[in-house]
Amino acid sequence: MSTILKRLGLLVTLAMVLAQGQAGAQTPAQNAAKDPSSAPVPHEGDFVIHNFRFQSGETLPEVRMHCTTFGAPVRDKRGHTTNAVLILHGTSGTGHQFLRPIFAGVLFGPGQLLDANQYYIILPDNVGHGRSSKPSDGMHAHFPQYDYADMVALQHELVQKGLGVDHLRLVMGTSMGCMHSWMWGEAYPTEMDALMPLACLPVQIAGRNRIWRKMVIDGIRQDPEWKNGDYDTQPRAALEVSADFLVIAGSAPLQMQHELPARDVADKYLEETVKRITSGLDANDFLYAVSASRDYDPSAKLGLIQAPVMFINSADDFINPPELGIAEQEIKQVKKGRFVLLPTSEKTHGHGTHTWAVVWQQYLRELLDQSSAPSP
Repeated sequence: MSTILKRLGLLVTLAMVLAQGQAGAQTPAQNAAKDPSSAPVPHEGDFVIHNFRFQSGETLPEVRMHCTTFGAPVRDKRGHTTNAVLILHGTSGTGHQFLRPIFAGVLFGPGQLLDANQYYIILPDNVGHGRSSKPSDGMHAHFPQYDYADMVALQHELVQKGLGVDHLRLVMGTSMGCMHSWMWGEAYPTEMDALMPLACLPVQIAGRNRIWRKMVIDGIRQDPEWKNGDYDTQPRAALEVSADFLVIAGSAPLQMQHELPARDVADKYLEETVKRITSGLDANDFLYAVSASRDYDPSAKLGLIQAPVMFINSADDFINPPELGIAEQEIKQVKKGRFVLLPTSEKTHGHGTHTWAVVWQQYLRELLDQSSAPSP
């Protein structure tokens, strides 16, 4: 198995991302935008994993894992990596979502918390997503029925064998990546210094969270144009029901009421948003991605996590409503765990608050200060 990750120059540099940063971005980011030479250039490439066996018993001769990275790994005298940061995306996302100014522009610039000149930042595309192997590559609904355990195992293969990283300074994840973060802490408890799960719950997906996912799955499968996954053109109704649920699951009532204060404005927003989402969505890819959460449940093994955990949700999150009280209860099982509930405000964005780093960066700072990299 090859352990070399091909690196190709990305068309957009971090300097360009920082140049587009939101108002109020920190001065180092603004300086990087003015001086592109001070900002690191992202690289991306593919690592191929051979003869991977999925939890379902299915196998693929090759699974391609795509990845974007910043910086370079630093190793101590024993050869252990000390500066690698793994950031995991959500359902239907890719590693590129973290290049947005609201994330990269707040965290990756010179002098910022995850300064990409100092950290080795790893942004994978999960299996089934982005430029990694997925149903829409040609297998359609004959692609292996992967689950979260498969996704985490493939991430681990990429990190250790593809990139040669044996230890992570931080594992951070948003939404689905948040759930993967818990699984990393349980499966590989000695391989990271800190965990930061954002926007999820560390329990089996049930209640309304399961219901809306099952509605999406059934809506895709019941569309006659889906044709058991062997469609030639995208099934229209399947895409629309998928987009509708993505809109409502990611909604933030306070923000939407302020930004869409009239009926016609709201209707136009919905029409344009659904059109944008469906233009880049594949029905099989989304069906698989949503279905992958079916057996997720890290609750029984939370006590195995050794690294400090900073667990953050927002109070206006449709998917993880605070009134359930689950987060406060489950964090008690984590030896070095802390849960923070961000109150609803003009700065929060519902479930999507996980990507607005300006809202929660103070807690990332506390986590980095609290945890420590391996001793040289």
